[in-house]
Amino acid sequence: MAHRWKLMLLAAAVLPGLVACGSSKSGNPSASSETSAAQVKLFNPCTQIPDDVLKAAGVDPATKDSGVAGVHQSGWEICGWRGSKYYITVYSTARAVSDFETKSGNVEFRDVTIGGRQGRQFRVEGGSKDLLCDVAFPAKQGVLQIELSNRAALDNPENPCVLLSRFGAEIVPVLPQ
Repeated sequence: MAHRWKLMLLAAAVLPGLVACGSSKSGNPSASSETSAAQVKLFNPCTQIPDDVLKAAGVDPATKDSGVAGVHQSGWEICGWRGSKYYITVYSTARAVSDFETKSGNVEFRDVTIGGRQGRQFRVEGGSKDLLCDVAFPAKQGVLQIELSNRAALDNPENPCVLLSRFGAEIVPVLPQ
């Protein structure tokens, strides 16, 4: 039940962001990022990240939750899993890292290397630095993003970006380039 509540809050935070990444053109889009997102075959984290990798990352494969609160988002493949102290969510889209960087509310971008791969770490403005950390990795298809969210009920949670660097290193090698 607590996980569903978190997903509902996440949906409230993420859905406006997903919409904000869409095309701002009116009329019939010709080559907008919305159109290209629909045409690209996206990596599906729910089916393409092996269970042994998820276990090594500290989450339970049986807790798989597809979409945002179970609802598919057009132009995205999203999957999340629970661990004893945190949740990991992997997002897959045809958008560009620059779309994340220019989106209002995404702040504190910095370069990071996780699992030998360069990415852009950021946080969502207003989100707790103790709870959430996101890293977007450029890929041929667009972007693969890993989010680590500490369980809110934990006393003295470890820094989520440190955890993401440690446990994301298990997932990053299976993400497409």
